[in-house]
Amino acid sequence: MNLLQKMLAPFLAKSAVSDPPPRMLSLTEPRGWGIEPSFSGESVGAQDVLALSTAWACVNLIAGTIGALPLMIYRSDENGGRTVARDHALYRILHDSPNAHQTALDFLEFVSASLELQGNGIARKLRNGQREIVGLAPVPWDVVTVTRQSTGRLRYSWTENGQRFELDQDDVLHIRGFGGGPLGGLSTLTYGRQTFGLAKAIEKSAGGTFANGMRPSVVLAYKEWLTPEQRDLVEGKLEEKYVGAINAGRPFIVEGGQTVTPLSMNPEDAQMLQSRGFSVEEVCRFFGVPPFMVGHTEKSTSWGTGLEQQTLGFQKFTLRRRLARIEQAMRKQLLTAEDRAAGITIEFSIEGLLRGDSAARAAFYQRMSQMGAMTINEIRQLENLPPVEGGDIPRMQMQNVPITEAGKEGADNAQV
Repeated sequence: MNLLQKMLAPFLAKSAVSDPPPRMLSLTEPRGWGIEPSFSGESVGAQDVLALSTAWACVNLIAGTIGALPLMIYRSDENGGRTVARDHALYRILHDSPNAHQTALDFLEFVSASLELQGNGIARKLRNGQREIVGLAPVPWDVVTVTRQSTGRLRYSWTENGQRFELDQDDVLHIRGFGGGPLGGLSTLTYGRQTFGLAKAIEKSAGGTFANGMRPSVVLAYKEWLTPEQRDLVEGKLEEKYVGAINAGRPFIVEGGQTVTPLSMNPEDAQMLQSRGFSVEEVCRFFGVPPFMVGHTEKSTSWGTGLEQQTLGFQKFTLRRRLARIEQAMRKQLLTAEDRAAGITIEFSIEGLLRGDSAARAAFYQRMSQMGAMTINEIRQLENLPPVEGGDIPRMQMQNVPITEAGKEGADNAQV
């Protein structure tokens, strides 16, 4: 230790005791960057972004869709068959209710919204005396600090409701978003700060225009100056006779050298509307959501196969990788080695996306039953219907016979 370090040692020690440890800022650490102003001068945080209708709609769409999908626990046997493991402890937690205050949908929506905005979803594992997982409690990512210990293990620290938590990685479920390193995923708030700030500035400008500006729709011009009494009379009669939807279309009489000039939208207002439409597309691009799915149909029709393909693309390229990210994180961090050896796995039931489309469900069930991939009772179970007698036998499309009988008639005729 040199002389300068010895002189500063008492002050450094005092500062270390009284001040909280500094928080490191990085590309994967959004909490600190979130309050930085954007190029437009607007500060961008989670609440600011969700105040934008497009961002709210995108996050609500993605998180709500993921939360509504059933999260299942399956058990595979040695023959490759799978059954729902309703007797597994995680089934009640992931499928029904992860804690005393939330349903499975509430929990998945919270985690998914945190993933969309901040690139990370955190939950504290609730354990019993035998160290078994009995629940999951979600934690806001913006209060959590992740550090790597000298042993290489991760440590999660945060304060919630006056209680301090210092937990090892085995006691935390950490779902990382896009670009996720060990310490966390990349934050949409960080990388989209300029886009969100610009959208916020445009919204503020539009609001200020209507709050402070005058927007008359018509101009009445007179050749001579009006007296105050004449001006009050004209304004009063116009409001009395023409204001309100019930008076729309009434004839307007012009006399005394009066001319009427309607006002159209000026170029500045038209450009502001275009900018607002462009900001909608920019925000949708960050979340990977087709604009029509949040009500922006300016450049696309509201009908036809084009939207159907965009919807399929949303399911395939936006939802699928998010579902896979959650599934893999849960399989890695919630299942024990004994669970994996017993063939236990965690998956979303994608068929839930077809729940609202009866035509798509009927076509799917028809194809699966005709090729012998699903039995009648398996289909009835998905539709919450009771099983029927003889419904457990797979059937083929040809003559709709049991799969074990397919081809026998031809073989018998050949022998004859």
